[in-house]
Amino acid sequence: MSIKILHIDSNNPILWQQLEDAGFENHADFKSSKEEIEAKIQDYNGIIIRSRFKIDKTFLDKATNLQFIARVGAGLESIDCDYAQTKGIHLIAAPEGNRNAVAEHSLGVILSLFNNLNQADAEIKAGHWNRESNRGHELDGKTVGIIGYGNMGKAFAKKLRGFEVDVIFHDILENIGDENARQVSLQELQQKADVLSLHLPWTPETDKMVNANFIAAFAKSFWIVNTSRGKNIVTADLVEAMKSKKILGAGLDVLEYEKLSFETLFQDKNTPEAFQYLMEAKNVLLTPHIAGWTFESHERLAQVIVDKIKAVYSK
Repeated sequence: MSIKILHIDSNNPILWQQLEDAGFENHADFKSSKEEIEAKIQDYNGIIIRSRFKIDKTFLDKATNLQFIARVGAGLESIDCDYAQTKGIHLIAAPEGNRNAVAEHSLGVILSLFNNLNQADAEIKAGHWNRESNRGHELDGKTVGIIGYGNMGKAFAKKLRGFEVDVIFHDILENIGDENARQVSLQELQQKADVLSLHLPWTPETDKMVNANFIAAFAKSFWIVNTSRGKNIVTADLVEAMKSKKILGAGLDVLEYEKLSFETLFQDKNTPEAFQYLMEAKNVLLTPHIAGWTFESHERLAQVIVDKIKAVYSK
């Protein structure tokens, strides 16, 4: 019997082609609503998603023949994983696919913040030649603290090997340090870090983790980079820390106001005051959830998903 796969988001063409070549039956529906997909999901054995909508209990109860869900991305937070696993549904993600892209982006953000690159560029283009106000900082000699030492955190630590920096990390898993970073307690990281880089999933434990109390526990003023999930930071508390100069600069690829799909920014008619501050601050660098969004990672993510599906359902 042919394994029928429903693709509900567009991806690199190699994903479709290689699955077809391997004998899988591909179907696409990029426009129907969640309810419309639910009405026909019982006809499929596999589904490939990015983040168009949440795969919740209602959806899973109607997916009576579903064998696997593959997300072309790093995390699985858009899926009710526990419930899916009770139904014997295999869950597939591809954090290996964009870890290098995220690592390079994180490094680029830090260097830009340290050297005021975006600010200086904007000033020159506006006709201003300001050298002293754009005097920068050097990364060498600093302590970089990473929270979350999975695929992304490890890739970022590896990128830092070319700098004379002390790289430390905190993770809920024990004894996972390597030649690129030393594992420490959260308290030690907060005592020593000059730079904080977040590489975390969004879970009940990490939701709103970076709040006023968390920030106050740092011994030094510090820079922060977030390429993980926007809701891991309380934006209003971040802004207050920036106003007091406890946080010296912020590079945010993800925002608390994003929709689950990551494709649009949640904004009603009234822009939140904290977000308005971020948009106007010179020591803030904002990007639209693109840290892992390179041409190379677009292909690599698809390839990882293909390889994992074929490994489980080889013909």
